[in-house]
Amino acid sequence: MNSQRLKRITVEVGKCGGRPCIRGQRLRVTDILELLGAGASFDEILRDYTFLEREDILAALDYAAHQADHSVLQTS
Repeated sequence: MNSQRLKRITVEVGKCGGRPCIRGQRLRVTDILELLGAGASFDEILRDYTFLEREDILAALDYAAHQADHSVLQTS
């Protein structure tokens, strides 16, 4: 995880429902992840969202990895 890169992720009250966004833009981390999950390449995303930088996409992935990194307690 790159802590410097994570600074690209912002959360602002009243913007995108308080969800994590890319550099204060109205593009959520979830939007980037869904595009990647649908098979979009970095180049396609960067072409469609010209304000984005490659580091923004990597920041979204870092953020998702950080959020998913917790213990899961299983009950039987």
